Amino acid sequence: MSSTELPQTDAAAAAPMPRVSTVKVAEGEELRSVTLPGLTLNVRSRPPSRTGLPPALYVHGLGGSSQNWSALMSLLDGVVESEALDLPGFGDSPPPDDGNYSITAHTRAVIRYLDASGRGPVHLFGNSLGGAVATRVAAVRPDLVRTLTLVSPALPEIRVQRGAVPTALLAVPGVAGLFAKLSRDWTAEMRTRGVTGLCYGDPTRVTPEGFRAAVDEMERRLQLPYFWDAMTRSARGIVNAYTLGGQHGLWRQAERVLAPTLLVYGGRDRLVGFRMARRASAAFRDSRLLTLPDAGHVAMMEYPETVAEAFLGLMGTGEASAADAEG
Repeated sequence: MSSTELPQTDAAAAAPMPRVSTVKVAEGEELRSVTLPGLTLNVRSRPPSRTGLPPALYVHGLGGSSQNWSALMSLLDGVVESEALDLPGFGDSPPPDDGNYSITAHTRAVIRYLDASGRGPVHLFGNSLGGAVATRVAAVRPDLVRTLTLVSPALPEIRVQRGAVPTALLAVPGVAGLFAKLSRDWTAEMRTRGVTGLCYGDPTRVTPEGFRAAVDEMERRLQLPYFWDAMTRSARGIVNAYTLGGQHGLWRQAERVLAPTLLVYGGRDRLVGFRMARRASAAFRDSRLLTLPDAGHVAMMEYPETVAEAFLGLMGTGEASAADAEG
């Protein structure tokens, strides 16, 4: 999906951004830009229907954006005060100044945002890459996380899913450039259909309106000069994180998470193995597991009602734990 070795990467990142179409904003949502030292983050939010709601923060996966959480955010309106980030280089967030797309850098971006906003502790959600980031946030800054909900988190696997192989290969220097050349004639609709087939357990669940919106977003992203670079460097960040051992290993950090955790795995996930659900359940000390046999990699988009219901159960656990801690 991308490459860190594309020519003129730094120059492209520093050059003025071309005019591209705006990102989609669903009814009831707002977008704002938050500037922090070294990076700017686009934040999608749903203004709360009433005051006093606990805060929630959502982190998307590789190649995704804050839009991936719109359906779930809508269902949790009136339950939590929702915000979703576009990680640096994704969605409507520009690349980070230092060009660092490692999981550690993405984790740092989330922590810096939470510290700057003063919203913590939050109900933290993460999907895929965002799941790895959220796991690390919860491990190193437990004070910022009330509960943790992970949808197909990108945690290290010994036997990688076949569908995830292209992503790993694109982290290899030069491969992304080759792929970009080979796919230069692919339309946004062709690319979107491929991504949908890879990420959904049943692509027919995507409505025609949803598919059209996804095509429009793909067209927008392809106009961004840093699109492939952000994809590649983040893919390499996942591969590198998989090789880390000791206290920095993601599974070791999962064991350190104190927050009540909801794990969501899809039986038709082509990117994260369904078999990893059992290992994850054992690693996170206070966890509950939701398995969806017909779901793919983005259960919060395919089955948002089911995920929302499971989160409400977790939320009750998290609120009780917070009350005990305060007492």
